[in-house]
Amino acid sequence: MSDNITIQTQDLAKKFGDFTAVDGVSFTVEKGEIFGFLGPNGSGKTTTIRMMLGLLPPTRGSIEVLGVPVPDQVQCILPRIGYMSQQFSLYNDLTVSQNLEFYGQAYGLKTTELADKIRAAVQRSGLEGYENTTTSDLSGGWRQRLALSAAILHRPQVLFLDEPTAGVDPLSRRAFWDLLYGLVAEGITVFITTHYMDEAEHCHRLAFIQHGVLIAQGTPASIKENTMSETVLEIESSDPERLLERISNQVGSGLLSELEAELYGSLIHVITPQPQAHTQILRAIAREAGVKIHKLIEIEPSLEDVFIACMQGHKTGGSHEK
Repeated sequence: MSDNITIQTQDLAKKFGDFTAVDGVSFTVEKGEIFGFLGPNGSGKTTTIRMMLGLLPPTRGSIEVLGVPVPDQVQCILPRIGYMSQQFSLYNDLTVSQNLEFYGQAYGLKTTELADKIRAAVQRSGLEGYENTTTSDLSGGWRQRLALSAAILHRPQVLFLDEPTAGVDPLSRRAFWDLLYGLVAEGITVFITTHYMDEAEHCHRLAFIQHGVLIAQGTPASIKENTMSETVLEIESSDPERLLERISNQVGSGLLSELEAELYGSLIHVITPQPQAHTQILRAIAREAGVKIHKLIEIEPSLEDVFIACMQGHKTGGSHEK
C-alpha cells in the first residue's frame, strides 16, 4: 500500500446468512483527507465501517488501515485510530471531564499527560465551562463535541465517524465540520458516513453506496461531471407541492417514464434525459393543475440531484454513467 494511502479495501463483502449487506466494495482513502461514505439507511455504511474497525469479520475481501491488515492485526493500530459512533458512546451519568478521563485511560494515556490532553480537548471543542456538567444535561450539539473530543483525545492518525451529525441542529453541524477541518489541517484522516448532501459537498472525495454496492465515487466535482448524463430542470411555481403531486402521478408512464422529480425546498428539481420535450409536458401539467410556473430553467446538477439519480438508476438496474 502506498505511503499516501491510509485506508484500502478490496472486494469487501459481508453476508449475514442469506442477506448480503456489503458486496464487492473497493476504495482507497488518502492521507489527510475527508472521505465521505454516503447512502440511505440500510445501504451498508455502518457494516463497512465496523469491518474497517475490526468489529466485524468480512465474508470476503481485504482491508488495510495504516498499512495493517484488518481484522487480523487490528490490535496493532487501535492506539492510532479513533471512532465516534451514531450514539456518541458517552456515559450520561458522568461529567464532561469524567467522560474524557475515562476514555483517556481506555486509550492508554499516561496519568502524567492525561490532564493536559483533557484540557486541550476541552479548549479545542469549546467546552470550557462545561467540565463539571453532567453529560445528560448537555444538548445534542454539545454532546457531539464531547464525543469528538473523546475520539481524538489520544491524537489518532485516522478518525472514523459513523453518522456523527444525525439529529443535531444545523448550527451545531456547521461548528462540527469546522472542527473536522481543523483536524485535517493537522494531518488527521477522516472517514465519515453521512446522508446529508450539504456535508457531502465538504468532503474531499466521496463514495455512494446502495444495497451494499458502490455506485459512484470520486471528488464531488468529478461525480457531478462524470456520473450523470441527464439534465436538471428547476421549477419555481405558485404551488410546488400540488405540482409535484401531479407530476409524480404521471411519472413512470408514457412520455414521463424516464423522469424523476423531487421537492428541493420551495422548488422542484426534475431529472430528465429529454429536457426540451419534458419542459412542454411539465408546463401542460401545471396548466391542468391550475399552478402558475414562475420559472422553469436548466441548471447545473447539485450533488443531491446526482445522488438521487444514482439511487434511482441503481434501483431500476440502469446506469447514469456517461
